[in-house]
Amino acid sequence: MGDLTAARAAAAALQRSGAGSTQLAAEVLHELRQPLLGVKAYAQLLAESSGPTGPLKLLLAQVERMEQIISDFVRLSSDRPAPQHRLALATAAWAAAKLFSLNPDSARISLEVEAPEQITVLGNARLLEQLTLNLLNNARDAMSGRGRIKVLITTEGTSPVMYVADWGPGIPPELRDRIFEPYVSNSKRGTGLGLAVCRRIAQEHRAQITLAPSSALPDQPPPATVFRIVFPAAVEAAPPPERKRVLIVDDESIIRMVFKDLMSTECEVLEAGSGEEALEMLRSQEVDLIVTDKNLPGISGLALAQQVRRKTPGARFILMTGYPSLSTTQEALELGIIDYLLKPFDDIRQVRNLIRTALSAPPPQPRPTVGKRVDIIDDNPTSARTISEAITRLGLETRVITSLEVVALDPPRAVIVSWDFAPAHGRKALELSKALAQGAPFIVLVEHLTMETTLDSLRAGAVACLPRLLFDVPALSRELSRALKLGIP
Repeated sequence: MGDLTAARAAAAALQRSGAGSTQLAAEVLHELRQPLLGVKAYAQLLAESSGPTGPLKLLLAQVERMEQIISDFVRLSSDRPAPQHRLALATAAWAAAKLFSLNPDSARISLEVEAPEQITVLGNARLLEQLTLNLLNNARDAMSGRGRIKVLITTEGTSPVMYVADWGPGIPPELRDRIFEPYVSNSKRGTGLGLAVCRRIAQEHRAQITLAPSSALPDQPPPATVFRIVFPAAVEAAPPPERKRVLIVDDESIIRMVFKDLMSTECEVLEAGSGEEALEMLRSQEVDLIVTDKNLPGISGLALAQQVRRKTPGARFILMTGYPSLSTTQEALELGIIDYLLKPFDDIRQVRNLIRTALSAPPPQPRPTVGKRVDIIDDNPTSARTISEAITRLGLETRVITSLEVVALDPPRAVIVSWDFAPAHGRKALELSKALAQGAPFIVLVEHLTMETTLDSLRAGAVACLPRLLFDVPALSRELSRALKLGIP
């Protein structure tokens, strides 16, 4: 069972035959792990009941050796990169040293590890541990009696470097150039795959593994064999993006808990049980989004939005309520609330997507007031004339748009759109007016004001949704002035 010459030759021929054959062999070897597990388990049970006799010890050793051969070959044939993150190289070195010490054959070896914790690499902890352990095992197996191995982690310039040295017989000159090839080994005990696996792992980490001269370490007497692994120079990592903050304001703790569980992996979630508590929190810290219930003890969610907006005009709010009304929806729209959520939520995933969208949107930028032109999107001549008269009373100019064929001009001062605009009715009219506004405020006029039209206008970003008031031009003019914040009575 100890002679692997034929197996090595067959495996080498298989490897030369191409990637497809190599992958097939890897899959076959992977399947062999299951029956090997059974053999090993029953051998361990027998050893437990009758004691670790010579034949049983030999059987277990050979099974473990077969497992190592399979693991090495599967690793060599795999083309799937392992996940990597920044870690201390010392972690892998000490983990390998611990595994190395568990092998009874390692008791004859004096192992020294010098590994500063502050030297880090971008890598996979399990693979770096395997690389180090393979080098330790390779050094031990090369020495027939007592021996010494040293692991040193240091830096050369900005590059992390690991040295693994031993004071064994050394590597014959004729093998030094081929030592990292599969099935090349100077040890009768080795499989010839350990150093090939080391090279593969180093390549996955964009590191270089080489044989270094004995003078690479200052120890006296000098070591016989020194392996040197140079990792890529540490790059100053960009600071992680600052986590967004969402403030949940609700007097029901279960609602706050739901939002915390829903969003805490993506952003920092703050909680307040009342509007007053929220105001107190906002005095000392900024948030990116406030999700508030409308009916709070003390000041309401709308009153909270008004007070916060006085200090921070660009503050973003989402209002939620189990008691919706047309008047509060209109008030929320004119306050610039992003959305108006109705409790109980139909689909909490939609709520999460809404919060994600709000957090990813760029902060609102104040738009300088330019020009005097107000675009009116209305194909009804009577109502278009009434709206034009109301706008003219405010000292502004008008352009009436009656079809989808719009001449591109400079951004308007504002846009007023009829919900019943025939060429693009309802939500399509909202999309048209938003595009035409180019960041300017837009107002929606509807024949019959409903919760649906008001909510759609709010979600589209309108500053107001108003009834037409076609027979009262002064009243319409006042409402438009208030919505556009013109300050004209």
